[in-house]
Amino acid sequence: MSESKITAIRGSAITFGDDPFGEAKDTALQYETDALLIIEDGFIKSFGNAETLMPELPPGVKVTTYTDSLVLPGFIDCHVHYPQTQIIGAGGEALIDWLDKYTFVAEQSFSDDEHSLKTADTFCDELIRNGTTSAAVFCTVHAQSVDSFFKSASSRKMRMIAGKVLMDRNAPEGLCDSVQRGHDLSKQLIDRWHGKDRILYAITPRYAASSTPEQLDIAGTLWRENPGTYVQSHISESQKEIEWVNALFPDCDGYLDTYGRFGLIGPRSIFGHGIHLTEAEWQRCHETGTAIAHCPTSNMFLGSGLFDIKKAKDASRPAQIGLATDLGAGTSFSMFQTMGAAYQVARLAGADLSAAQALYLATTGAAKALSLEDKIGTLEPGTEADLAIVDLKSTPIIDYRMQFAQSIEEILFVLMTMADDRAVRATYISGDLAYTRD
Repeated sequence: MSESKITAIRGSAITFGDDPFGEAKDTALQYETDALLIIEDGFIKSFGNAETLMPELPPGVKVTTYTDSLVLPGFIDCHVHYPQTQIIGAGGEALIDWLDKYTFVAEQSFSDDEHSLKTADTFCDELIRNGTTSAAVFCTVHAQSVDSFFKSASSRKMRMIAGKVLMDRNAPEGLCDSVQRGHDLSKQLIDRWHGKDRILYAITPRYAASSTPEQLDIAGTLWRENPGTYVQSHISESQKEIEWVNALFPDCDGYLDTYGRFGLIGPRSIFGHGIHLTEAEWQRCHETGTAIAHCPTSNMFLGSGLFDIKKAKDASRPAQIGLATDLGAGTSFSMFQTMGAAYQVARLAGADLSAAQALYLATTGAAKALSLEDKIGTLEPGTEADLAIVDLKSTPIIDYRMQFAQSIEEILFVLMTMADDRAVRATYISGDLAYTRD
């Protein structure tokens, strides 16, 4: 029997014991100024005060100490398109025109295995460099785009959710499936990948306007027949899109109902954007456990609207919300940049968003939105050891500003407002050092 692999990491650390949007707003954040993480075979074995836990360490185990840093759970990106890596910064259009002009053109190149794998490798490496260890990812309509992505993620031991896009109308011919072909390829990919290593499959209709009722129906059937899989799509990103979907599905009671009628909402379903959801739709999200991915940089870049975090987390019917980059309409892989944008969007929408709440949406809250809170997004013992080590002196101006920070809340606010990829000092995946800036 092989010996267990033990890793020990020491430094200031943050995790969440509760939801900072709820009654535990002031106590949810757990800050340990001198913490020790003991990792065994890829899982967190112990977490707490270093002096208390040091006696638990087996003899000879080296402790890696990070000074002037914070140990965080690895970031989780709840909605992102890896094929759009090559079109980040392609601007000048609103949502539907942007899809036609840039996205659909780029995605047709993913019928090529070499291009798919090269892009997937670039994408995964960039996530890791930014401290993001898990994501819910859209591939393209091509099965090889999914195989390439999962090969890349699996080789890096990443906990990933992804799936083949389903479209059978209102898209270029080269990106459209038949209903049956979309079903058959998705089923083959589920059988090949779902549950292998840390890979999870998401049934992925792009959005309601690009699928016929027949395709949405078969997507719902796939989800019911494959327990543990996910559903991901888009919802209520722009007013023009909503009007189009309502015209295509006149018998449905709004955008969310176009998915609900086909059994595509509930726990382990997550929809990007949700900017313009009605009160009735928010109530239904709450009742069904349907999650929304908040994509602030993308929403501002395309001029889609301002997400109302106060409405989304209304205490009378809070929805599950996770933070997301939505690359490539999103403008940065950095979850710090995304958190900062979320704060600005909240202010413009007349709401407040604390740094602790933003960090929660990028870690523990994101894990809950993806029904993975027992596995990732936390430093709790028994969970998978995915970590981001954050430098508190990553740039000269941040170093200077931190000298005047009076609390952990202020430290987090400085990071949310000013930090970027340079702040990620190291990334651990399944307990192994996957990236070090230095």
